[in-house]
Amino acid sequence: MGNKKIESEKRLAGLGLLTAIVASFCCITPVLALVAGTSGVASTFSWLDPFRPYLIGLTLFVLGFAWYLQLKPKKEIDCSNCETDVKPKFIQSNTFLGIITVFAVLMLAFPYYSSAFFPQTEKQMVVVDKANVQTVEFSVSGMTCAGCEAPINHEVNKLPGIINSTASYDNGNTIVEFDNSKTNVAEIENAITATGYTVTAKKEQ
Repeated sequence: MGNKKIESEKRLAGLGLLTAIVASFCCITPVLALVAGTSGVASTFSWLDPFRPYLIGLTLFVLGFAWYLQLKPKKEIDCSNCETDVKPKFIQSNTFLGIITVFAVLMLAFPYYSSAFFPQTEKQMVVVDKANVQTVEFSVSGMTCAGCEAPINHEVNKLPGIINSTASYDNGNTIVEFDNSKTNVAEIENAITATGYTVTAKKEQ
């Protein structure tokens, strides 16, 4: 009976951690893509975004139930013949479940601090002729959190003549200021779509 309880708690803890990680895939992938230098896969798991609220709910339910099993009063049994010096296994402890819970919460909260993992991509350049400065707003679909902004800015800033690139998950757009004698709208759009996100509209400001 004890082994079954241990296995049940292990599975619940493992399931809670797994659902937390899956729920964060769409936000973790852009970070890993930028670190690995493979920005084209940044939006690989963006299709998971609509399921994220359900995965978060499942994670909280599973971990909550695991804590209920861990903390509920134990039934008294006749232990006259039991070994009294046997210590509970670490995997049965509150500490183990606490570690799993903290890690799961960190995964779920990842979108709120993911920007800390990205280097600053803004750059400054001298524009000889201000008449060549152009600003275009690109509507971008597929971004699932603030972590999606950095790969877009990173790719756009690789182009010559980029003065400033500001991708926004909240606004679903990327505003680019550039020298149109050195690059153009089509090249910027290609840089954005190279990250896996989709440009749905363009508007000059």
